[in-house]
Amino acid sequence: MSVFDDLKGSRELLRNLTMREVKGKYKRTALGQLWSLANPIALMIVYSFVFAIVIRVQPAPGDPSGLNLFVLWLMCALLPWIFFSGVVTDSMSAIVGNENLIKKVYFPRSILIFANTLSALYQHVWEMIILVIVVVLLGNNVLLFIPLIALTMILLALFATGLGMLFAIANVYFRDIEHFSTILFQLWFYASPIVYPQSLLAEQSEKIGPLFASVTINDLYNLNPFVHFARVFRNLLYDGRLPDASTFIGLTIFSVLTFLIGWKIFDRHQDHLAEVL
Repeated sequence: MSVFDDLKGSRELLRNLTMREVKGKYKRTALGQLWSLANPIALMIVYSFVFAIVIRVQPAPGDPSGLNLFVLWLMCALLPWIFFSGVVTDSMSAIVGNENLIKKVYFPRSILIFANTLSALYQHVWEMIILVIVVVLLGNNVLLFIPLIALTMILLALFATGLGMLFAIANVYFRDIEHFSTILFQLWFYASPIVYPQSLLAEQSEKIGPLFASVTINDLYNLNPFVHFARVFRNLLYDGRLPDASTFIGLTIFSVLTFLIGWKIFDRHQDHLAEVL
């Protein structure tokens, strides 16, 4: 069965599970969906204080936009990171947390992962809309880039979903994965140019020189796919220019391949999840 067969045959279930995630997360709260903005705002305040005021990290102004605001530069990568890490980590609980449902009723288990991604994407879209509005109000007209911004968000969703499927299956067999992922994403966060510009690492890499053969720290750093996602989002939103074509094509291929590999491995195991759980 293909991923399209799963989605086509369970559209109503996917819609219901997605709406359950969207509505149930902030049920009976006074602020409702506005709570989804609390975490990004809190992180923005903390990171801006530490890195812009205490450590005094100064990224280059947007080129050609001329924007020179650390908070805005930070949010262009922080919001995608929150979405990405949330999709992957929540994919594990989407399977393990629905153990009773999986054991009682048969349905494509992948729907739980897709519902998790769609509910997170719904929240992420609103966050990005607010970010685009702020960018426009500050004088950078990015409206022409909205289709590319949306496409990059979809690519990030595919990458996160594929990785989430791999983590979800691994966590069913080895529950240590859930604890390991917490450490992994803490390290991954600081191994990505979210709170500091990549130019700082490139400078240190040049001073240290090659680690072996002609491979430098910066070469290894660029193996991190989120480095390129952060660069593309900042090119479009902060700089106000098109990203490098080769980078965008590479991200497209990598995201689709990650999704297909994740799906294939998940599909191979999803019929046996009830037995393992």
